[in-house]
Amino acid sequence: MNTAIERYLADHPRVVDTVTVVTLFVLFIVGARITLPGATRHEDLWPAAIIAVSACAGVLLSRSRPRTAVVVTTVCALTASALGYLVTALILAPAMVAIYWLAILTDRRTTRVYCLGMIATLVTTTTFLDPLDHPLLLKTVAPIAYVLVPVASGSARRMRRAYLDAVHARAEFAERTREEEARHRVTEERMRIARELHDVVAHHLALANAQATTAAHLARSNPEQTRRMLTDLTDTTSSALRELKATVGLLRHADDVDAPLEPAPGLSRLPELIDAVRSAGVEVVLTTTGRERPLSPGVDLTAYRIVQEALTNITKHAVGATASVLLAYSADRLTITVTNNAGVAALAGPPAHTPAPAPGFGLIGMRERAQSVGGNLEAGHRPEGGFEVSTALPLYPHTPEEERTP
Repeated sequence: MNTAIERYLADHPRVVDTVTVVTLFVLFIVGARITLPGATRHEDLWPAAIIAVSACAGVLLSRSRPRTAVVVTTVCALTASALGYLVTALILAPAMVAIYWLAILTDRRTTRVYCLGMIATLVTTTTFLDPLDHPLLLKTVAPIAYVLVPVASGSARRMRRAYLDAVHARAEFAERTREEEARHRVTEERMRIARELHDVVAHHLALANAQATTAAHLARSNPEQTRRMLTDLTDTTSSALRELKATVGLLRHADDVDAPLEPAPGLSRLPELIDAVRSAGVEVVLTTTGRERPLSPGVDLTAYRIVQEALTNITKHAVGATASVLLAYSADRLTITVTNNAGVAALAGPPAHTPAPAPGFGLIGMRERAQSVGGNLEAGHRPEGGFEVSTALPLYPHTPEEERTP
């Protein structure tokens, strides 16, 4: 019920202002008839009516020009006091409404200045210009109380409105932040799946293409090696299908019983990767320095995918070259360097000094993977020829106690 009334009042301000003005006019006329016992009463009401009309006209400006409304209604109240009318709450009602709206619509400093100015002028006028010599208490304390009550009420409403606006703004900001965070996470997930799909598809297709090209080249001259190459090609395509199914399984629901359960690849599967690359005609040398440390799942997968993508680029752009993979473990980082030693003649296809990979998603994906786990990646031509990819990845994160321990 209260909500409906408040909504109606908010939607019909002119109706509210009209009712308010009529009520204030009646109250002012009634207040003009109030006198103390023994005091002289004004018989004519036309001065009070003129003052009341002027004050009510000022009240109509309260929403649009609250400062002007306060000045007009205060002057009307001062005129009534100077004419000998007893300054009661009924006489000051228009001024009280005007100062109430001023407290709501303006700031604290403005409200304070107008409030003090109204009190000072009212007290001064009622004290020194009162022709009927009303009691001092009614000329000082009463006007002060009549002004402070609407000022306090209006200020409280203004602060409540400001508080509700702040709460609403914070709620909107929180909702907007949640939506942006959700979109950001969706984008990150899509990028992660896209990188996985790119690594799986590009690597196995490059190997399959290299194996098929080599098999076609050796079909007549070396049938036995051709059969081995075709067997390796079958293994490559089967592995591609398995990893592709596992990657697509990321898009399934967690409770899907058909979702693949194969763990994500890591450096433990590096020998299998190197054997597959060797079968494509690229000789790979793996070297490990330092004490091997366990890696977090994210770092382990990132390390494997970077090596996989670097070797894939070699099989596509430097067939027949020799490649070296160096895993260097330090106290807190794993440095991986994949080098294309483009000095060995190729078995088939383009020469070993084929230019570096054309701009694509391979290097971008490797760099994004390294940065996602707090590492960095560099790639470029070597002065002595070939191409090199180097990345430094953090090892298992330390606990705060371990970080404080020398």
